[in-house]
Amino acid sequence: MNTLFIGQNKVHLRSIDSTNNYTTELMRQSVIHEGTIVIADEQTNGKGQRGNEWESESGKNLTLSVYLTPTFLKATEQFYLNKCISLSVAEFIRNVGCKNVEVKWPNDVLVNGKKIAGILIENSVRGNFIQSAIVGIGININQIQFSFNGSEYCSSLALETQFEHNLEAGLGVLCEIIEYRYLKFKTNSKCFDQEYLEQLYQYEQVATYSIKGKGEVFAQIKSVNNLGQLILVDEYGNEFSCNFKEVEFLR
Repeated sequence: MNTLFIGQNKVHLRSIDSTNNYTTELMRQSVIHEGTIVIADEQTNGKGQRGNEWESESGKNLTLSVYLTPTFLKATEQFYLNKCISLSVAEFIRNVGCKNVEVKWPNDVLVNGKKIAGILIENSVRGNFIQSAIVGIGININQIQFSFNGSEYCSSLALETQFEHNLEAGLGVLCEIIEYRYLKFKTNSKCFDQEYLEQLYQYEQVATYSIKGKGEVFAQIKSVNNLGQLILVDEYGNEFSCNFKEVEFLR
């Protein structure tokens, strides 16, 4: 790895239920250092947002967890880390030749409107600050078929670029990008706010959303606040602050 600490310690597993679970166990045993990555050829129960599973064909994709200790970050500002990681993954995907790359709140990455990557960050809090973060990342690299419901909305680097990619080389580049952005993030946790909005899927576009307790709402994304809530404004000027499980993007 051409990095200072991200990926310098690597645990490579053939098969595991979840790299986040494995990293959590290493953390409990106090045998892990910041920047350690746990990567698996196959995840049998990969985690996604809303309790969803992340489907990944064995040996075809990048499925990993990165262990970080952002003790400088307030618990009330933990979504800033999501911005940093989401933009890192988006940059990685853009660098291999994909166009129309967007971040979909809270932390998916799309190419041409199709999901190509997912991120799940699990934070441990002590007092008012983040003690540690397990950053789970799944990126579809060489998989070209998806079997689950909604697979028509998924893509991969191979599908988008029409050629296979070297997973080991890709992992090295991804670690470099994450480290560069994370070090910048440590000096100013809000440094990616504007860039995040610029890359945010459906930002300021009028679309239909399903909001818990409100039903279908014709609205546009105004911003994402410090707590990570999606701020929507409807056609009448009413504002809605939505948490992860309180809003659904409708096509």
